[in-house]
Amino acid sequence: MPRSRKGLALHPTFKNKQVLRLDCRYCGNCVCTRGMRAILLADVGVELYSTDLPPTESVDHVAVMYNTEKCHCTIKDIACLKCGNIVGYSVISPCKLCLQSCNNGHFYMFHSWAVDVSDRFNTLGGLLTQYLLHYLLALNTCKCVAYID
Repeated sequence: MPRSRKGLALHPTFKNKQVLRLDCRYCGNCVCTRGMRAILLADVGVELYSTDLPPTESVDHVAVMYNTEKCHCTIKDIACLKCGNIVGYSVISPCKLCLQSCNNGHFYMFHSWAVDVSDRFNTLGGLLTQYLLHYLLALNTCKCVAYID
């Protein structure tokens, strides 16, 4: 897959996915403004949220790396910098199975039970025009965004 200036190019399957804001369910701190609904590749019954850029201003790695039960990825938990609660994990070393699967290229994952989700909207001339989609982030065509609970 071709590289973009911010990493791997987004697979066409994911370009029209809606961009979401993720807030820590424990304290309300915004932990991500580029969220995407996702599923765990190794267990499609598990719903998650993911992001393409490390949210270093709002979360940090905690504890030690470990291997998942469902596949051979090495992961490390991430916690909210405001309250310290674990809100997800990052994939430190993806396994061969996950790399070969159709994936969105995101390595920061948020547990659906640990975050509250808000829609993001693209604006044009101060009016809400449409849901903000991931391909618009790559094009840098969105003027500003609004958050709606």
